[in-house]
Amino acid sequence: MAEVQTHTESGEMAQRFIEMVMMQAQNAAYALGQIPHPQTGEAPVNVELARLFIDQLIVLREKTRGNLSSEEQAILNNAISNLQMVFVEVSQGASAAGDGEAVEAEPPPAVKEPAPSAEAAPAPAGEEESRKKFTKSYGA
Repeated sequence: MAEVQTHTESGEMAQRFIEMVMMQAQNAAYALGQIPHPQTGEAPVNVELARLFIDQLIVLREKTRGNLSSEEQAILNNAISNLQMVFVEVSQGASAAGDGEAVEAEPPPAVKEPAPSAEAAPAPAGEEESRKKFTKSYGA
């Protein structure tokens, strides 16, 4: 009987993660008009779609914090920062062109670490144990 592989090697998983990040970045670049359509050669700009893809990469970075290799983290950070710079350029260029469409000139919001607070909101008894496992200590 053939055995079913129950785990994937970490090198293969790292490669798949990098491919996923690059696909999201490529989708964002296409939405920002950086990649022309293969059939028409046009480079349409959809700022809201680009914002969605960039926000997804930011969420991915936050949800995988501490679980990525340095190479994976660097690729993800570079993709996000490059796309944010292009996003600002494209949205400022679109608003400066005055084509009648209102386009926001702000980059997608970067998710920031919450500031440590002296008082934490009381959690229900079931969630309290869960929160203890995943909280950070800032040395207060």
